[in-house]
Amino acid sequence: MAVRLMRLPTLAWRKMASLAAFGRSLCPTSPLFPAPACGNHGSLLRPVRHLGSGEAAGERVLQVDNRCSDQVLDFPGGKVMFVPEMRFLPGSANERINCYRVLDDNGQTISGSRFQEVSKEVAIKMYSDMVTLQVMDTIFYEAQRQGRISFYLTSNGEEAINVASAAALTMDDIVFPQYREPGVLLWRGFTLQEFANQCFGNMLDYGKGRQMPIHYGSSRLNYFTVSSPIATQIPHAVGAAYSLKTDGKNACTITYFGDGGTSEGDFHAALNFAAVMESPVIFFCRNNGWAISTPTEEQFRSDGAVVRGQAYGIHSIRVDGNDALAVYSAVHAAREMAVHDCRPVLVEALTYRVGHHSTSDDSTKYRSIDEIEHWKTARDPVSRFRKWVEGNGWWSEAAEVEHRSSTRKELLRAIQVAERAEKPPLSELFTDVYDQVPANLREQEKSLRETIKKHRNDYPSDVPV
Repeated sequence: MAVRLMRLPTLAWRKMASLAAFGRSLCPTSPLFPAPACGNHGSLLRPVRHLGSGEAAGERVLQVDNRCSDQVLDFPGGKVMFVPEMRFLPGSANERINCYRVLDDNGQTISGSRFQEVSKEVAIKMYSDMVTLQVMDTIFYEAQRQGRISFYLTSNGEEAINVASAAALTMDDIVFPQYREPGVLLWRGFTLQEFANQCFGNMLDYGKGRQMPIHYGSSRLNYFTVSSPIATQIPHAVGAAYSLKTDGKNACTITYFGDGGTSEGDFHAALNFAAVMESPVIFFCRNNGWAISTPTEEQFRSDGAVVRGQAYGIHSIRVDGNDALAVYSAVHAAREMAVHDCRPVLVEALTYRVGHHSTSDDSTKYRSIDEIEHWKTARDPVSRFRKWVEGNGWWSEAAEVEHRSSTRKELLRAIQVAERAEKPPLSELFTDVYDQVPANLREQEKSLRETIKKHRNDYPSDVPV
């Protein structure tokens, strides 16, 4: 059977045939100019007289024998089929990628939904940690407004992403966060006192007061310290995952980032490296619709982040980020693939940042209050998961009141302790980078101390010099 490849005028066919003959004379084995015979089936490309309705006389049609293996290009990376049509891939599909969901807005499991079973103990801890995160964000935000800490950033509306994803991991898995994942630390056992110590930058802060508030970190809990620059943690996660692989560890890494982070070059370099080197890493994109004040439609034309994973050859899934069960199930499955199949996985969670980007932002300047209220009430992940937990008989109104009250009291005590604690001494500004402090840093410390002596009133009195 013959397949039409293309129509060529007679002159064009003659030129092409001459070129092919010339090429074969130079390099008889060149794949660009195949030999005229293919087995016993005759010429691969041969001019055939073909006149049909609407076809002009003098035109010729190139035909190819289906039995010839030359229809397939054995190219590095895999075989590629030749086709006669000139067809460009569309910029985007007509339909958007579907979003995996388990719970509806009323906290009821959707009929036919498949998800990872959650025990009573895990479900209660997931919900109580989501509530704790809400309370913590509210109180720390108020503390910043009172001038007691310099900066804060909430996770309001994204509690399910924080806690549910953490619940699906193991303590051996290494976390490379952005700055909106304190719930992951909370799940792993970071205490409210440890959160307060970091935000107030006292001598008990693991960063010794050298980081901005909310830039948490804990080597004990395999949680790398938050860094302000966007997306820098993504390549780090890939490198660490490759190290876990070469060491034969039964663990993976997970890195969190926002939709704005996918516009950075670090994101693309990391995905490509992870795919090629088959690093066991979970890329978790928290797509909340806004990169500070820039909406997603002004960032990229692709269908979110999920299709970008596919473009790099990475298994990807889109999930409802306000559905704790869906997030838990997706990350649980992603971890299985990452660890046991030794491959990267991309999870895009669709959610919404209910609060301002940070205490330095007023989000009502670039989005409507009605939009914020809709997501705060109708799509709240905490209340949705509460309905499911209560529906199983695992939670009650009394338990809710008790937990919120005790959490608030504990956090207020933690803040009082953190606020009264002594600040790290000035000398700590110059430690922990080199095993022996080099001469240039000793020179800077000396200069700083001399400046403080001259202008003592311009420097905090509670920092030991």
